[in-house]
This record gives sequence, structure tokens and C-alpha cells, in this order.
Amino acid sequence: MNAELIQALKDIEREKGISMDTLIEALEAAMLSAYKRNFGSLQNVSVHIDRETGDIKVYSQKTVVEEVTDPRTEISLEEARKIDPRLNPGDVVRREVTPREFGRIAAQTAKQVVVQRIREAERGVIYEEFASREGDIITGIVRRSDQRNVYIDLGRTEAILTPAEQMPGEEYRPGDRIKTYIVEVKKTTKGPQIILSRTHPGLLKRLFELEVPEIHEGIVEIKAVAREAGSRSKIAVHSRHEDVDPVGACVGPKGSRVQAIVNELKGEKIDIVRWSPDPSQFVANALSPAKVLAVMINEEEKIAQVVVPDYQLSLAIGKEGQNARLAAKLTGWKIDIKSESQVEFVDDEEYDRLMQEEGVAEDGTGDYEADDGAEGELEITENEES
Repeated sequence: MNAELIQALKDIEREKGISMDTLIEALEAAMLSAYKRNFGSLQNVSVHIDRETGDIKVYSQKTVVEEVTDPRTEISLEEARKIDPRLNPGDVVRREVTPREFGRIAAQTAKQVVVQRIREAERGVIYEEFASREGDIITGIVRRSDQRNVYIDLGRTEAILTPAEQMPGEEYRPGDRIKTYIVEVKKTTKGPQIILSRTHPGLLKRLFELEVPEIHEGIVEIKAVAREAGSRSKIAVHSRHEDVDPVGACVGPKGSRVQAIVNELKGEKIDIVRWSPDPSQFVANALSPAKVLAVMINEEEKIAQVVVPDYQLSLAIGKEGQNARLAAKLTGWKIDIKSESQVEFVDDEEYDRLMQEEGVAEDGTGDYEADDGAEGELEITENEES
């Protein structure tokens, strides 16, 4: 039976990922509890399981003293030296005291404790595995849902997609395979609780890292992400190599890379814009697909005043202000958009200078592109006027 015990522990180690030392320590603790309950709780004993043979032995431990006051924990120097002449007061004598019927009793009483310790150890392994993956993307299978939460099977455990982290209008049917973002991993009395998200901006960032090799390799960097899940997102990218177009790399051949992400997010529109260290240029890019005539920066109040052609005003603002709102989130600037006809310049020379810098002729016409990669971007956005 002892050999079968060791084999069983090895099987559990292989299948559950719990080290054999952890399992044996759990068994020893359980059997020690069983011995004290059945053979005397006041004795100073220990239980040892041989890692090779599986033999279970109980040892009493008594301290060598000149005069014994408690025979359950002490042994006289005279008795101790009969066992080993080299012993002195203060040494510990260890003798085997395994009862004949101990195997049967240990098996009966230790089972529940062992199962509990194994369960706790398994929970600990799962917690450590997923705690280290916070902020990462993971693929799971929808198992069930109640009135509020959706439960995702991650293989070794189950995670929760709360209502706040679910995309508006998205249906989650049992058996669906979906990618989610690990927001938080908590320790609870019932085991680790894993909170997932389909709305977090980090999900969009991780999806681009998976789809775009240049991002994974560090050639293209994601500088900022702004997202209104299920509707529209903006992502600002920058290339560390002049020869690599960051927007084109993210869009992919015929839009294949970004389209794969759009499909994963169930049709969410994605604007990819070029990041710039110049705030005015970055704000202009962020308002794409609208064309921008001029951007005036107020560093103190962190406000960007933007001038757009009259016919581009509604496009720059977006439906219900969405385009401007996302651009503000992306850049970190408060954006004030006005049409060319609405702008009143106190200094006409300043107006002429700004228009000239932006490539706008005196008659108000111009061909300023908010983003060098706008053509690729426009393939996956809708240039609606409202």
C-alpha cells in the first residue's frame, strides 16, 4: 500500500501541478493530528513519510534531563545513555513509537484533512499562475451566465465577466471562445477570483501586440489608447525606425491586421493615428479622420484650440461628440473645436501666420492631412458627417 501511496502522490503532482513535497507535508500533518487524537495529545511526537518507500513512522521526541518532571516529554540522563552513551542534558532523544494499528486509523482520520490541504495547495498554484498574468490577455470559453455575470472557463479554473466589463450589445453564448483581459486576481476563502474584461483599453493594446509583429518586436510602440467599448476606439502609435510606417504596420496588408481585431471586438471601429511629441501635431492627428487647419496650444491650462474647415466641423466633433471626446482622452488635452468661420482673431497677422504654417492659402483652402497614414486608417473608419 505504501508504494501505491507514493505513486498516487506522483500522479497528483503531475496532473494538478502540486509539488510532491507539499503533498507529503500535508499527509504528515494530517497523520500527526490523527495520532494525537487517538494515542495521546500531550506527547511530543512527529510523523515521517519516507519519500522513496512510502513507509509511515511515528517518532517520540524527549529532552534529556537530570531529573524527569514530565515523562511524556522528558527522559532521564541515565535512561538516555542506555540508548546512546554520548547523550548529554539538553539533547533530544528520538525513538520510533509507531502503533501497530496506526496505518488503519491514519487512513480513516487523515483523508478529509489531506483532501483539504491538497485543495488549498491547488488553489495556491492557480492563484500564483493567474496573479502573475494580471494585465495580460487570455482566451476562454463561455460556460454559463446568470442575470448579471458571465462565467468563462480558463481551463484550470473559472473566471467572471461582470456587467461593468461586458461590451454593450455583445451576446455571450455557451461554447463561444472569446479573448478577455485579466483585470484583477483576488484571494478568497473559496479560492482565487479572477475578474475579466472586454471593455478595458488594455484589451485593445494586447490584441494589437498579438496581431502586429512590429509591436511585439518593439519596432512600433503603442503610445496611447482611448476606447469606448463596442463603439469606437483610437490608438496612437510611433515607430522607432524611420523606414517603418507605424500606421501601415498596424493596418496590415489590405487592412487584414486591424480587421482581425475589429472582428474580435464585434465590429468596434478603430482609428489608428500617428503619435507626435509635438502636442499640436498630436492633437491634429488624434482628430482624424477630420482635417485640421490649425491648433493653438495653451500649455498652462492644457487646452488645445482647434480650427477646422466649416464642412469638417461635424466630422471633427463626431456623433454625440465621440470623435472629440476620444481625441481628448488619447492626447490628455482638453480640445476646443471651432470652424473657420467661428474663429475671431484679434491679431490678423497671427491668423495669417498660423494658416501659412498649416499650408492654408489666403483664400482659406488647404490640403492638410492629420495623419500620414490616414489612407490606411480610413479603410476601417466611417467618415460620417454626424
